[in-house]
Amino acid sequence: MKFKKEYKVRNIAGENVIIMQGELGSDATRVVALNETSLFLWNRLQGEEFDIDGVVDLLVENYDVQEQTARADAEAWIAKISECGLLESEE
Repeated sequence: MKFKKEYKVRNIAGENVIIMQGELGSDATRVVALNETSLFLWNRLQGEEFDIDGVVDLLVENYDVQEQTARADAEAWIAKISECGLLESEE
């Protein structure tokens, strides 16, 4: 999987957010807020292909977390960013 190239993180009023414009003619702009860990993962994985194992490795290497907890967190994070439409479609 890979992040869509059109989305960039912005810091607005001290919050790290991704602003997702609605479709043409739609007023459905969405704002996705990133916590510290999500921002770390976004920055490390931007422009790269990644999988759940890579996310788990980053979490274990950079945070005081057991692999089992990191895997559960990685699964939840990937599900959420996918739900938000931040990942490129798999072909």
